[in-house]
Amino acid sequence: MRMYDLIQKKRDGGELTGEEIRFFINGYTAGEIPDYQVSALMMAIYFQKMTEAETYELTMAMCESGEQLDLSSIPGIKVDKHSTGGVGDKTSLALTPMVAACGIPVAKMSGRGLGHTGGTIDKLECFPGFTTALTGEQFLENVKKIGIAIMGQTLSLAPADKKLYALRDVTATVDNLSLIASSIMSKKLAAGADAIVLDVKTGSGAFMKKEEDAKALAEEMVRIGNSAGRRTIAVISDMDQPLGRAVGNALEVREAIDTLMGKGPSDFVELCMTLGSCMLLAGGKAESETEARKLLAEALESGRALEKLAEFVAAQGGDKEVVYHPERLPRASIQEPVCAWRDGYLSHITCDEVGMCSLILGGGRETKDSVIDLSVGIVLEKKVGDFVKQGDRIAVFHANDALKCAEARERFVKACTISEEPPAQSRLIKEILY
Repeated sequence: MRMYDLIQKKRDGGELTGEEIRFFINGYTAGEIPDYQVSALMMAIYFQKMTEAETYELTMAMCESGEQLDLSSIPGIKVDKHSTGGVGDKTSLALTPMVAACGIPVAKMSGRGLGHTGGTIDKLECFPGFTTALTGEQFLENVKKIGIAIMGQTLSLAPADKKLYALRDVTATVDNLSLIASSIMSKKLAAGADAIVLDVKTGSGAFMKKEEDAKALAEEMVRIGNSAGRRTIAVISDMDQPLGRAVGNALEVREAIDTLMGKGPSDFVELCMTLGSCMLLAGGKAESETEARKLLAEALESGRALEKLAEFVAAQGGDKEVVYHPERLPRASIQEPVCAWRDGYLSHITCDEVGMCSLILGGGRETKDSVIDLSVGIVLEKKVGDFVKQGDRIAVFHANDALKCAEARERFVKACTISEEPPAQSRLIKEILY
């Protein structure tokens, strides 16, 4: 078998076999096939697309290219959750304790952020002493003991995907449905969960700007997961404005804690309830959405979900008292409001621009070596659809640098539109796919 023949076959619109896909994935991972040949194949795939069968075979080849976690020693059905990312997406911080408090074990691998805000690990490090540097034994033991563990992504998990993504990133071949779906699902399958719930975002703050593109990606990933024998559910959710009110690491942690205390913003609570219901259904803890929502509501109202977060933080070396005293979280030295410049309805917020404002303040990474300021960010006091009067506070900027704060506030104002007529309200939950 020659790589040249595979490139030519795909260039001419042919369908690669599972054996051919494994040949190039295994050869590339081992360093036996050069970048220039794989780049040529990626470009051929970009233009000729992949069939469902090819996409599945590519996913499984990347999944099997390295370590696969064995969670079989953990009792019960293990359910993982993945989000395609967005602005203010702190969902895992509130959702995983809610679900674990209902008896679903959550064994999750997460990463650091690269872009407008930190990743789940960065946010968790707002708790002094918290670490995700667990051994495999510690990881499994924590899930068995308290129902949650989150560790950093290991380099040995789906190494073919890491290598292939880096190549796609510099050869303009990232934006292909099959390649995106196989990249996400290869890591999810290798992480060992029995069932997977996907939060696929759509809108100005999402990777998939158009709803039809988000649905196509969701359908592809659900198909892959189910074909691999993992029950997979996808929720398509709105990201045309920031999720909740807080954008920025410690600010988002506080909002997650508020949510577990029963004081969360309505859109964030609804997303957690929807995703949580899907996780309880997939994990066999509920037979209907109504029953699942009731169980989640009880976990919140009883305080068990908040206690579960504290247990989880303490088990991974963090100060659990911060869960009960969130005023101890990192706090910025400057709080500057942005006020409405006229009467009217807040009709639009360009969501990804709010993320860029957080990045300017220091809340994200421009490169993988950037150091995040955990205390900075933005808290929205008004959301799209709210009526404002001139002088009303739309948002408060939390900063430690006056010049950065001024630059970010100016950019934020340009991202907001105030109109005489109220905007059409978009649905938070667009669709759920099984």
